[in-house]
Amino acid sequence: MAELRKARGLSQEVLGFEAGLDRTYISLLERGQKSPTLDTVFTLCGALDIPFSQLAIMTQAKLEEVHE
Repeated sequence: MAELRKARGLSQEVLGFEAGLDRTYISLLERGQKSPTLDTVFTLCGALDIPFSQLAIMTQAKLEEVHE
C-alpha cells in the first residue's frame, strides 16, 4: 500500500484523511502490524483511486515474490 500511496504523491496523513482513517492506522497497515477489514480495503481503494481487483492482483504478486 505504501508504494501505491507514494506513487500518487500522498502522505499517510492525506491518505488517512481521504479514507476517513487515522494516520497512525495507515502506518500500522503499511508496516503489516494491523490487518484491515474488507470494508477498510474498499475504502482505501477508493481513496487511492484503484479498483479492488488491481489491488488484489498486486497483493498476490507480492505474496508470490515473498514465497519464492
